[in-house]
Amino acid sequence: MNISKFFELRGRLSHKTGIIVSATGFVLLMSAWIIITALELVPRQLLPSPWRVICSFNELHFKDALVRNLGFSVYLNVMGYIEAVTISLIVGFVMGMFPLFRDLFSRYLNAARFIPMTAVTGLFIAWFGIETNMKIQFLAVGIIVYLIPVVIQRIDEIDNVYEQTAITLGAKPWQRIVSVYIPSVLSRIFDDIRILLAISWTYIIVAEMINSSSGGIGSLAFLAARQSRIDKVFAVLLVIILVGFIQDKLFEFLDRKFFPYKYLT
Repeated sequence: MNISKFFELRGRLSHKTGIIVSATGFVLLMSAWIIITALELVPRQLLPSPWRVICSFNELHFKDALVRNLGFSVYLNVMGYIEAVTISLIVGFVMGMFPLFRDLFSRYLNAARFIPMTAVTGLFIAWFGIETNMKIQFLAVGIIVYLIPVVIQRIDEIDNVYEQTAITLGAKPWQRIVSVYIPSVLSRIFDDIRILLAISWTYIIVAEMINSSSGGIGSLAFLAARQSRIDKVFAVLLVIILVGFIQDKLFEFLDRKFFPYKYLT
């Protein structure tokens, strides 16, 4: 085996080798976790053993309605994302294509990205109450302030040669938008949406801490932490990671389905 391949700048391992290396990393992490908890290098109240975490799933399922709470959180995620992506694409295209709207609003939108969402939860409660709609709006806005500037950037990144080709073929402005800008932006923005999926779970957890009685995986973790059941907190985090992984793979599948030319070599 050529060891230098492992340290090649911007190199890529083969599929088989990559799986072996990934599995090795998992074994190393689990081994470190087991050793640390077995030797009690960290108090058990702060870091439960893998076995305690696995055993806590039984209680989470039968006593804490894990599946129902997870379903509620996934529902918030999907509804918030549909709203955020729809608004971001419409507003982003209007601002990205027409300089009037870009100069009118872009500076203020960029400034909004620096507002911590946790600091404005009170506003969302005042505007939307403390039920499900508030949580969806909270998630949607948290994504919108990041996604609209990305849509504008993706429009700016489109090579002028494609638009010039469309002009040469006699395409009108609306035809250039439909045939050049929309396909190009959608193929690029799919990757950005995948990245923001991870951030969206952070906003879901924050939103679900408000009126935690309505349920959700975030409120479940919050209540477990208040009860000093760190094993259940770790179990919930593992569930979130698993769901996030599945969502990421689903987006990758859809990306390959809708934009196969991106994966041609």
